[in-house]
Amino acid sequence: MPRETDSIKVFRFALLTNFAAMKILMVCLGNICRSPLAEGILESKARKMGLGWEVDSAGVNNNYHIGEAPHPLSQKVAKLHAVDISNQSARAFTADDFDHFDKIYAMSSDILTGMKNIARNKFDPEKTDLLLNEIYPGENMDVPDPWYGEEEDYHEVYAMIDKACEQIVEKYGYLKTA
Repeated sequence: MPRETDSIKVFRFALLTNFAAMKILMVCLGNICRSPLAEGILESKARKMGLGWEVDSAGVNNNYHIGEAPHPLSQKVAKLHAVDISNQSARAFTADDFDHFDKIYAMSSDILTGMKNIARNKFDPEKTDLLLNEIYPGENMDVPDPWYGEEEDYHEVYAMIDKACEQIVEKYGYLKTA
């Protein structure tokens, strides 16, 4: 087997240090059901791939849940998949999030509208998308809010988010970011 040259070693190091340093924000209504799941799932997948990503979540409904832990059923379903979201704390989406994050995913179209209303002139359509557009491009499908549902609804939401997060890792995992 041929030996790896010094130039190849340098190239490999450059790939590892310069690629995949993304900052991604997941946004839902109260930041206690869908977006904490999305944060936890994507963070777990990125960590397993050795990606140095920063993943966070927020909510557009600034009047509720700030500082609260994720919904107990979101925590339960995540834990069943070896994803721990218990240390997360709900926070409000702000216009300044557009200055910090490379990509911002809304869980549904009403959330995207809420983001536009909050961000106003800072809203950047190039940085935003509906999460499920990662697996169903251009279909603008919503991740349903399981808040009023049963535990099974949280399992279904987890599966949707998991599939989309897998696609995000495949899509952006090795792209260079500025």
